[in-house]
This record gives sequence, structure tokens and C-alpha cells, in this order.
Amino acid sequence: MSILVSGLALGSVYATIGISYNTMFQASRVMSFTAGQVGMLGGVLGAAFMLHGLPPFLSLVATLLCCAVVGLIVEFVAVRPVLARIDQHLYVVSTLAFAIVIQQLVAILWSTEPQPFPRLLGEGTGLADEKYWLPMVACAFVFVGLHLLLSYTLTGRAFLAVAEDTYLARALGLPERGLRMASFALAGAIGGLIGFASGQLLLAFFANGAMLIVFGFIPVALGGLGSATGALIAGLALGLLQQTANFLVGGVFSSIVVFSVFILAMLLRPNGLFGDTRERLV
Repeated sequence: MSILVSGLALGSVYATIGISYNTMFQASRVMSFTAGQVGMLGGVLGAAFMLHGLPPFLSLVATLLCCAVVGLIVEFVAVRPVLARIDQHLYVVSTLAFAIVIQQLVAILWSTEPQPFPRLLGEGTGLADEKYWLPMVACAFVFVGLHLLLSYTLTGRAFLAVAEDTYLARALGLPERGLRMASFALAGAIGGLIGFASGQLLLAFFANGAMLIVFGFIPVALGGLGSATGALIAGLALGLLQQTANFLVGGVFSSIVVFSVFILAMLLRPNGLFGDTRERLV
């Protein structure tokens, strides 16, 4: 039961970071490797706001706003100049560089040691503790909210149009740049939400960013690029696998097990569980 509960909680964090990756990718075709650092910022900023006297709800709102602004800065500084170049794949370098800048600034201004995250609701003990179920609730909220946004709003349909064909969407008059900025702000808010919700589980620690970059990207690769459902399923499976490996072999060997399974899965399904391998006529 301990493996199940902690694995689902950790998997919810990975899945939500994976959804954040996909949110940015769908509107820009850019895989921004700042997603994990923004998730780390959610925990650090939330702890900082509450330690300075803000109540939990206002701390959450302030954290979401700050992370959304960071998402906009990423789009403006690390993505927009690259998309104007012929070799657009330089975003790998630019977003990774920006992620390192975020991590080092947090280490300087916050701390290089893990800091406790204040209790939010004071509910539950043991395996029913809020540190386990808050990340699950946040993940479910993000998944359902994005589904409703993309399925039932004009803005969501515009996101899907840009994701389907950027040039055609631009020719039809859709504000491609504005939608891209909105997607990065939304992805920042998503990262901030899951970082805030998982603060008690992961602590407010600058090194969480690098960990979330890697383990948040695995659900994207396994689930299929652009698939929120795939990221959710793969993220939860990753969390359960990691906690099971920690229990059985522990230490560095658990990471060996996780990445061995990941490599094997990618060899069998290069496009991910829900990746589209079909060609279409246009």
C-alpha cells in the first residue's frame, strides 16, 4: 500500500509536468526543457510566500501568477528568437540554458539545502496524509481542465488548430504568436500548481528542477508527443515503477531499472503508447 500511494503521488507529479511539456509543444512545436524548473519554482515560491505570512490560498494564487510570468519570459527570451531562425531546433540549447539560469538563481536567492514546505490543510496522517493526495488532486484538476478547455472553448479549438497546422492557422487569421504566449503562460501555471501541491512531498529544493526535467519528459516520450492521456498514464506508471524499484533494489539501482524499462519501451514503441504512426493524405 505504501508503494501504491507514494507511487501514484509521485507519478501524478511526473504526469503533470509531462502535460506541461505537451501544452507548450502543441502551440509552438517546441519542447521547452524549462518545464521541470517551473515545477520546482512552484514549491520554492509557495514556501517563500507562506513563510512571509501569506495564507495558503493567496500563496497559491501568487505562485501561479509568478510561474505564468516565467512561462511568458521563457517564450520571449528562449523560444521566440529561435523560431525566427532557419535552424529552429536550437530551442534545445536555449531552453536548457534558461533552465540552468533559473536553477542557479534559485540556489543563490533561496538555498542549496532542502527546505520544509508548510502544511496547507493539516489533513490526514500516514498514507492518508495530504502530501500524497494533494498532487493527485492537482493532476486530476489539470487533466480535466485541459480537456474541457480544448474541447468546449474557442480558445481551446484555436490551440488545436495551431497544433495541427501552424501555417494554415496563421493564414486563417488566428493569432499564432498570441496563442503561443498563452500556451507558455498556461504551462507555467500548470507547473506552478503541481509544484505547490507537491511541496510537502518533494520539499522546497532547487535540485528538484533537474529531476523533474528528466522524469517529466519520460511520460511525454512514453505516452506519445502531444497526448495528455498518454502523459497521464505513462506518468502514473513511471511513479509506481520507481517506487517499486526503490523498495526492491533501492539506491542508484532503482534509476537503472527505470531507465532500462524506458529504453526497452522506446525500442518497442518509438512513437509512444498513444503516438500517431499513421500517415494522412492532405
